[in-house]
Amino acid sequence: MNLLKRSLVVAGLCCVLSIALLSLAIAQVRVDVRVGPPPSYRIAAAPPMVVIPGTYVYVIPNIDADIFFCAGTWYRLFEGRWFSGRSYNGPWLYVPDPRVPRALIGLPPDWRQIPPGWRRIPYAQFKKNWAGWERDRYWDKDRDWREGWHGKPEERHDEGRGPGEERGRGPERGDHGHERE
Repeated sequence: MNLLKRSLVVAGLCCVLSIALLSLAIAQVRVDVRVGPPPSYRIAAAPPMVVIPGTYVYVIPNIDADIFFCAGTWYRLFEGRWFSGRSYNGPWLYVPDPRVPRALIGLPPDWRQIPPGWRRIPYAQFKKNWAGWERDRYWDKDRDWREGWHGKPEERHDEGRGPGEERGRGPERGDHGHERE
């Protein structure tokens, strides 16, 4: 009889344990939010690029979409969500917030206010040089990049900038592939 009672208790415990585990498995909730890609936006020709002051993030100026290049990847901001792609034309895949590069999250609030005449980098030069610029911290040596697009050019006239060298423009040639427009 002792053996029968022990067997019944063990069987009962197994049933209770099985029901508890089954309840836990059923109670787990999985939320799977699918975010569709932004609407298509095609850029027909290779666009010029602008480096956003204080960052190593580049943006395509004068278009109706927020398309960036950061650390070797293209990003698009659409309705508060980030997407990444292999090209400035996409295709775009959703990037969850924890995976968005800090440089993009911390963009200066005035990043859209690119002043007229600010340095545009021809796409071929950008594509050829961006990795070297990042590796060598090229932009750290650029006064305009450090001061942002709201610096005061009249206060910098004696800092080695010759006549005709406007704010935000590089030398004629040679400085890592930048050209004057």
